[in-house]
Amino acid sequence: MSKEKIYSLLLGFGVFAVIMLMISFGFLNPYWNQIIQFAFIITISALGLNLIYGYTGQFSLGHAAFYGLGAYCSAFVTKSLNSLGYLAFVAGLLSAIIFVALIAFLIGLPILRLKSDYLGIATLGFGIIVKVLLDNADALIPVLGGSRGMLGIPKFTVFPITYLFFIIAIVVIRNFVFSDVGRSCISIREDDIAAECVGVNTTKYKTTGFVLGSVFAGVAGVLYAHLYSFLHPSNFDFLKSIDLLLIVVLGGLGSISGTIIAAIGWTFLLEGLRVILPPQILDWRLVIYPLLLIIIMVIKPMGLGSGMEFKFIKAGDGNR
Repeated sequence: MSKEKIYSLLLGFGVFAVIMLMISFGFLNPYWNQIIQFAFIITISALGLNLIYGYTGQFSLGHAAFYGLGAYCSAFVTKSLNSLGYLAFVAGLLSAIIFVALIAFLIGLPILRLKSDYLGIATLGFGIIVKVLLDNADALIPVLGGSRGMLGIPKFTVFPITYLFFIIAIVVIRNFVFSDVGRSCISIREDDIAAECVGVNTTKYKTTGFVLGSVFAGVAGVLYAHLYSFLHPSNFDFLKSIDLLLIVVLGGLGSISGTIIAAIGWTFLLEGLRVILPPQILDWRLVIYPLLLIIIMVIKPMGLGSGMEFKFIKAGDGNR
């Protein structure tokens, strides 16, 4: 095992041990424990979008839809099988992964033939459709709650589970990016016509990246549903997709490290502002977010952290 991988393991276990000790000895109350978990959940979802947009170059404005589909699917299964305890959570997680992967595959095949703004509009339309369906889902499945929201979801998400999936997301996406498939996705991002000319099956790799990124959004949704025990369609609307897009752009397109820093920093910044600023000023975020996104895209189109990567993430990659 290389020195970098040993350092990576020590860092991962060190962060986990410190947070667990702070929780155990009461330095972190349940509120901040929940915020830390939410930061990791948002990071998992943002890493999925970075794989789609940052590495494969597919502009998506409907990522929150897969976040919501994963949450609702898992919540429905676990509520139905609640008597099984944590086996219900495992069943809900697996069901959500399969369901989100299937939807992403079926949606991805036709719309990924589009490019740039047209792809963004198509994914935006998909996100709006999912939001409307969730708003009216109680007409077919009353337990989903529709526009009233879904209550009574079993609370299975605890810090060790959240952190485990956070690490899994980093490892899987890191290994995917530095694999032959990942390099094919990057070649599509740089120039899909040139990639196709040298034999890259662009449809196959675009779909692969889209499905995998969407699955991580679904997993984040599962963790979210079983952390807060309540779901509402407004939690997965267009603005949530914009939040995730802004995190990816801030962190840098094609940067795992940048996405992690931006997602965690963004969560704690918003929480801090919520404590400091009155609600009237917070409502201006709907103006500030797009303005900030425009400024970043003009100044640095690939994002603030583009090209930045922690050493342990680059470990073992001798060709980059």
